[in-house]
Amino acid sequence: MLHPAPVRDLLIETANVGIFRARWSDDIHEEWIRSVLANNRKATPDRLARTRALMDAAVPDCLVTNYRGLIPELHLPDPEDRHVLAAAIVGRADVIVTGNLRHFPPEVLGPFGLEAQHPDAFLMYQRDLAPEVFLQCARRIRRRLANPPRTAEEYLASLRRCELALVADTLETSKTLL
Repeated sequence: MLHPAPVRDLLIETANVGIFRARWSDDIHEEWIRSVLANNRKATPDRLARTRALMDAAVPDCLVTNYRGLIPELHLPDPEDRHVLAAAIVGRADVIVTGNLRHFPPEVLGPFGLEAQHPDAFLMYQRDLAPEVFLQCARRIRRRLANPPRTAEEYLASLRRCELALVADTLETSKTLL
């Protein structure tokens, strides 16, 4: 799940410090870009192309390729999501991070050694692996927000709006350090 931006930022920042290895594909990029363009009047293709390039540059070895041949053999409740499963298989992922868990049922993912997790649950697991590092990641993100700058409370509210309530509640206990 590479949008909304607060979710993407936290996933990329935590991947950059090595808590986990992030992987995505060109098709996944196209999907989140289409969604943002459809739901955000201020978004432009040029700005999103820049975001895409920055994401790819920020996370070494993030792009999964050579997965499209698997797509016809895969079966999911929504056939339009097969590219995500194919990229996860080829990219040797353990988890598909998605806000749409019902499209990735355990009985389909299990044989591939995969599971689907909501971003809130996934990020909480990463936080539990390295609490101080996770807090530093959130601090760096909040301090980069300059247009407009955000207080710790505003940053936590943005996480909650993005369905990262558990992450926000956990960071709330350290908000003076954000």
